[in-house]
Amino acid sequence: MSPSSRVPSGRPSSGPGQPDRFWRVAVVEDHLLQRQRTIEVLDREAGLSVVRAESTLPALVRWLSTAGPRLRPHLLVLDLAVDREPDADPEVVRRLVDSGMRVLVLSAMTSPQLVRAMLLAGVGGVVGKRDAESDLVAAAWSVLQRASWVTPELAAVMAGDAERPVLSLQEERALVLYASGLTLEETARSMGVRPDTAKKYLGRVKAKYAAVGRPARTKVELNREAVRDSLLDPRRPPGS
Repeated sequence: MSPSSRVPSGRPSSGPGQPDRFWRVAVVEDHLLQRQRTIEVLDREAGLSVVRAESTLPALVRWLSTAGPRLRPHLLVLDLAVDREPDADPEVVRRLVDSGMRVLVLSAMTSPQLVRAMLLAGVGGVVGKRDAESDLVAAAWSVLQRASWVTPELAAVMAGDAERPVLSLQEERALVLYASGLTLEETARSMGVRPDTAKKYLGRVKAKYAAVGRPARTKVELNREAVRDSLLDPRRPPGS
């Protein structure tokens, strides 16, 4: 059976907090050997079952349009294919996230800008292609549990600036949402967290910016720093 037509084997298994349940996984990777190895690593993990593998995101989206709910993946492991023309459109990824699918990016980190765009689209984590296979598995479980995953090394690469604070995925999302003009309550709702949790994320953001000599206490100041770090479009002032 080819990787692009895999279906669950039906064997009982369990994951963290999910007894007797399969988490369905889809893989998008344009390199055949990397795709096959990713399938092997994830499929041997108790509780995970790779139900579909494609070489491009558009191909997966076409399959999703006809796949029934029993095959729809809970998790997408997405290669950004940045060694050629990227086909991983952040807007397409955003729509998948909004539909309830968790997304884990598997990246060679040759385009930090594209990775940052995916983070803003709502992906739950980023794994480097040079990371250990155990990191891939741990990241998959973390994202399935709606937590975030990114190593300090990858965060530093994405930051790409010694004067830029290294923010977690949730901290960066809180910054972008709030600095773009949302209220604290709206920011929390968009993130799926409580307002006091969103407030904590923003407090950490402010502390990290202060630590690198770039204090930002107000929404306008946060917007200024987010624009400086290419997290927000400079043509969109707060509240627009």
